[in-house]
Amino acid sequence: MTDQITISAQSAKAFGNDILTWYHKEGRKHLPWQQNKTPYRVWISEIMLQQTQVTTVIPYYERFMASFPDVKALAQADEDNVLHHWTGLGYYARARNLHKAAKQIVAEHGGEFPTEIEQVIALPGIGRSTAGAILSLSLGQHHPILDGNVKRVLARCYLVEGHNAQAKYEKALWPIAEKLTPADGVQFFNQAMMDMGATICTRSKPKCDICPIEQVCLANATGEQANFPQKKPKKETPVKQCVMIIPKVGEQVLLEKRPPSGIWGGLWCFLETDCQSQIPATLDKLGLTSIKTTKLTEFRHTFSHFHLDITPVLVDCKHEQSNTVNEPSTHTWLTISQETALGFAASTVKILGEIKDLEAI
Repeated sequence: MTDQITISAQSAKAFGNDILTWYHKEGRKHLPWQQNKTPYRVWISEIMLQQTQVTTVIPYYERFMASFPDVKALAQADEDNVLHHWTGLGYYARARNLHKAAKQIVAEHGGEFPTEIEQVIALPGIGRSTAGAILSLSLGQHHPILDGNVKRVLARCYLVEGHNAQAKYEKALWPIAEKLTPADGVQFFNQAMMDMGATICTRSKPKCDICPIEQVCLANATGEQANFPQKKPKKETPVKQCVMIIPKVGEQVLLEKRPPSGIWGGLWCFLETDCQSQIPATLDKLGLTSIKTTKLTEFRHTFSHFHLDITPVLVDCKHEQSNTVNEPSTHTWLTISQETALGFAASTVKILGEIKDLEAI
């Protein structure tokens, strides 16, 4: 289908009415962030829901809001504590951007979440669609949205060619979203469109027979649901390897904090090296000498662009000469059995779990 899609005012109104009718009858209305709605509460939920399922997000959201109930509480929090609340959700740049944005809101808006869309888009980690969702869902402002679920619904309904990695695909969808989004009931319409994509117009096996726009959906009419959106051409996922060194002295293991950007940015991980032959030199720099090494279970961690095959090696150590390790400020000793509010990478959690199991034997 061509890039130019004409939607009459009458068709747009009918589309909106069908979506709103469905929402009031079938839409989700009891999620935690739908109660006592504020821009802050909706913002946190929208960021958590990026790349993450609702059922996974709910417990994280509830814990996060209990610890950081408003912008000022989040801005004043230690980054480690914010990342600790995010441990297991993945895509940790989202948490770091939340923290940065909260500080910016305090500095530039007196701790009150901004209500102008340009000001919201100017915050770290927030694009046009997320800003529109925050302001429409919490304040009823008239803004269209275009998250992944909404893109899928519109692409199928109007046979818009392309995939999410293409700028022209999103550029073709925005005018459609703008035309269809009603001013009245915008908060219900936008929520319904996200719900539709998540529960009915799913990636595979869409439930077209119960879809409120079944009669006007061109993909349904032509049986081309599986072809829209089009699939991004697959590239072979590269595989990398690393050795994670777990220095252990008594009941403590040594962790290092990753740089703010990059893989596992700002999170606490075990020391990483290319091969096991580098372990002695790595320990020597920290004033440690190996007594015994134990190879733990190898595992693969998959990022968005590559696989990382990890070989964890537990190294019982002794201090050389002094009683202190030559540790930089980016390193810390963790008592294995102790609960802590540090932000851990998923690999750290996995390895710590195996060490605790070994200690229990």
